[in-house]
Amino acid sequence: MTSNDDYVLQLLQEQGYVSPEQVTAVMNSLKQEGETTLDILLQTGALTEDIVLGMIATQFGMQYVHVNADAIDPSVKDIITKDLARKYGVVPVYATETSVTVALSDPMAYDTVDSLHYVLNRDVDAVIAPRLEVKAAVDKLYPADFENIFDKDDPNVDVSEKTKAEVSSDAKDSDAPIIRLVSLIITEAVKMRASDIHLEPMERTFRVRYRVDGALREMDSPNKRLQAAILSRVKIMSNMKISEKRIPQDGRIQIKVQGRDLDLRVSSVPTNHGESIVMRILDKTNLSLGLPQLGFLSDDQNKFERLITLPDGVLLVTGPTGSGKTTTLYACLGQINLPDRKIITVEDPVEYVMSGINQVGVNRDVGLDFSTALRSILRQAPNIVMIGEIRDHETADIAMEAALTGHLVFSTLHTNDAPSAVTRLLDIGVKPFLVASALRAAMAQRLVRAICTHCKAEYTPTDREIKMLGVLGKTVSASKMYKGTGCPSCSNAGYKGRKGLFEIFLVDDTIQRLIFDHAPATSLRARAREMGMRTLREDGVLKIASGMTSLEEVLRATMGDAD
Repeated sequence: MTSNDDYVLQLLQEQGYVSPEQVTAVMNSLKQEGETTLDILLQTGALTEDIVLGMIATQFGMQYVHVNADAIDPSVKDIITKDLARKYGVVPVYATETSVTVALSDPMAYDTVDSLHYVLNRDVDAVIAPRLEVKAAVDKLYPADFENIFDKDDPNVDVSEKTKAEVSSDAKDSDAPIIRLVSLIITEAVKMRASDIHLEPMERTFRVRYRVDGALREMDSPNKRLQAAILSRVKIMSNMKISEKRIPQDGRIQIKVQGRDLDLRVSSVPTNHGESIVMRILDKTNLSLGLPQLGFLSDDQNKFERLITLPDGVLLVTGPTGSGKTTTLYACLGQINLPDRKIITVEDPVEYVMSGINQVGVNRDVGLDFSTALRSILRQAPNIVMIGEIRDHETADIAMEAALTGHLVFSTLHTNDAPSAVTRLLDIGVKPFLVASALRAAMAQRLVRAICTHCKAEYTPTDREIKMLGVLGKTVSASKMYKGTGCPSCSNAGYKGRKGLFEIFLVDDTIQRLIFDHAPATSLRARAREMGMRTLREDGVLKIASGMTSLEEVLRATMGDAD
């Protein structure tokens, strides 16, 4: 613990913001975790950053302000270069001919003020501002310039040795800036929690977009003249054929960014103005997600936890592409992955490598498809089987028969709601008695953006919004409504992260008889509603009322829900 930490704690105690007991707890936390005093106090909820920084600023005779990049005069911005602003973490807010006022988050950063005074040859006055606001202002005023590449390789990015060897054999010294540029694009995407990177050749521009929390955000784009070099670099990294530009290609990049092991699934498609490349970022830290983190309400979570511990049967997760089905299945496997159970998966491709689980990747080039792999792994005597997706009659039949012979089978289907899973299985040729006997439940899901907890605010919905929810609007109008106002933590989006909406369809004796009789999905749905099934829209309304997500997100995700 530094002397600065001691001083801050002393000030907080003298001002009555913290008790001696809290000071002792903070000191113990600092010794254990190596964090700053401010970090610990904010984490415990004992103080807000406004209180702490405001008090410290007063003690140091400094002004405490809030920084908004849009309100800063562009001429003031140019006084400090991008390198200085990023190096010292400062934002210029006011200037005269002989002085400049900068906002920073550390009132004890004397060296920073002295260094700026020396470099700028001006008097430098400092004001205090929240750290996230200073960082957001620096990022907005001095964005990462894809033309201005680092002089050295990015230390945050570590490409696998295999890829390095291949690149070094083909790359020239003049290619080094392009190598660093691609590394920068990937690093920035990871910092923004993006799930995909889109490199899209347009007629006059080369567009770079990141998908963050399901929504695409356009970034500062590289010069069009760099398009060919960037695309070639990505294709080299992902082991694609550089000379082949007429047909789609798929590849994979294994990379380490900021100490995190990532897999990038790369897809290339020829377009009018060049090859469009999408890199899907698979972050292995998502494997640590448990069922509570997916967004289940307590009753649905209890219901689903009971289902995944059944000794046999088929459990299906349904929804469109990008609705989080695979993440849910991995969360299930993580929860039931115990030493006394043998778990085997068949995936196309294997997205995340999980410890203690046997994972088989589909390889159609050698004749290893879902049905062939599934037939073979059943001879391995597994307790639990996960099939990436049921796509055809043969795979579905084997899955149902496996469930009837004592295996618990997880898989996914592309259907709009949970009861339609039965109709889909019958459509692809599975016999009704197999579906009725083997299927235990189907769960439909959608993803909605979660309201940022840092800028969540209460508001009153309009009559039009309530009307769009139909009969459920009464439930919403009687509850408090929330939305994100936008802050540096969420990049002014108002949302940070995503949660699921769920519809769990359980198969009981009555539903089994309906399946035997080829009953339509409407009859199955009506029976499920009698049993208490909550629709996607209804689940969303409850999550609106709890402040988890917003009305517009639920309306967007459940627009096709008739109920």
